[in-house]
Amino acid sequence: MDEMGNYTLHRDFQLLGFLRYKNLQLVIFISVLWMYLFTLCANLVIIILVCLVPQLHTPMYFFLSKLSVQDIIYVTAILPKLIDITLTGDNRISYTGCITQMFLYLLCLTLEFLLLTFMAYDRYVAICIPMRYCIIMKKSLCVSLAAVSWLIAAPNSMMYCWLVSKLIFCGDQKINHFFCELKTLLEISCSNTKHIRILINVIGLLFGALPFVLILTSYACIISSVLKISSTERKFKVFSSCFSHITFLFYTVGHQ
Repeated sequence: MDEMGNYTLHRDFQLLGFLRYKNLQLVIFISVLWMYLFTLCANLVIIILVCLVPQLHTPMYFFLSKLSVQDIIYVTAILPKLIDITLTGDNRISYTGCITQMFLYLLCLTLEFLLLTFMAYDRYVAICIPMRYCIIMKKSLCVSLAAVSWLIAAPNSMMYCWLVSKLIFCGDQKINHFFCELKTLLEISCSNTKHIRILINVIGLLFGALPFVLILTSYACIISSVLKISSTERKFKVFSSCFSHITFLFYTVGHQ
């Protein structure tokens, strides 16, 4: 542990989370455990089906399987520690564990927005310019887009971890959250975090607001194209092809 007077560079943090609800610890433990196992199994089933069923070897399900991988990483980074806290009552998390948790959370958050954007583009091409779909959405493009999402998300997350590692923390280092979230870490730091907060807003606009606008634009074009279809049956078929993407989109908005 490196200390500077009352300031601390590296020391265990305390996750306050749900500890205030001491009478509900068993209920929280069972709920979180069930949530983790269900999410894990559901996403593994999606990945296995996409790999084994030839009919699912399409760009949309390719991106869906990558979202499932991301979701597994996301819940595994956060929920097992929460389960341990509710079971043992020990709410400490090491400095390294906290930074790792923050890295994986930011990684998954960025990946999710990028992959959802690529899925929206896939649906746009499939519905608005179907004659060119096979030419545009080739396997090589899908793999490249998936790789690009990782190449963007990983350095972005590493940058934040590096910035946080330079901060000095003071007091008892209690985090008012159930995991190591970036903004909560900034709140308990004794260092000047203004530059990091500005960066969060800029990066948030780039990797949050911009993908959201692109998704909305894609669906505006899709809806416009669907409204031109005279057959109700064909309209339903087109909208049903977007169901997976829309489901993940609402899930993303709901759990952020």
